[in-house]
Amino acid sequence: MRDVFFDMARNRVISEIEEAIEVKESFKAFCDDVALAAYIIAEAINKGKCVYFCGNGGSAADAQHMAAELVGRYKKNRRAFKAIALTVDTSVLTAVANDMSYDEVFSRQLEGLGEEGDVLVAISTSGKSKNVLAALKTATTKNMQAIGLVGTHRSSFEPYCDVVLSVPSTNTPRIQETHIMLGHIICGLVEEWLCGD
Repeated sequence: MRDVFFDMARNRVISEIEEAIEVKESFKAFCDDVALAAYIIAEAINKGKCVYFCGNGGSAADAQHMAAELVGRYKKNRRAFKAIALTVDTSVLTAVANDMSYDEVFSRQLEGLGEEGDVLVAISTSGKSKNVLAALKTATTKNMQAIGLVGTHRSSFEPYCDVVLSVPSTNTPRIQETHIMLGHIICGLVEEWLCGD
């Protein structure tokens, strides 16, 4: 029984790794979009602006991870960058969800905190999350710049984003893995541009 499980598992592990490599390899065609996203963030930080992140579930975890890389450090010892994940304040999230609507949990925070020239990084594997789209609409009204991280469904994000990084996959784990890879690449580019060697 154990041998049968290990044979099945071995094949699955190889298949999952090969699929992940294929999805990430395909993103080489979008290097300029990734560079644009990093440039938008770096220029905003350089002007003293804030970078906000939002998403649901795994994308919320990615939002917090990326914000932490900017506030703390990615690879370089340097000054802290202004970044906030809109997914962490449970009192605000639950108050807005309870008193208004879950669709407004991010947009309401941006309404109070966001300023012209700030950046919103909106993350949604489906590209259809209502609360993330509402945040993008609010960012637009406040003259913020916006970056979208999605899977194959990008059309809802395009009207509100300066750049959309669309992962060519419908497999949620592969999309999320690629999003965090992109987040790391972007953080590295931002550090390199603002802090040099």
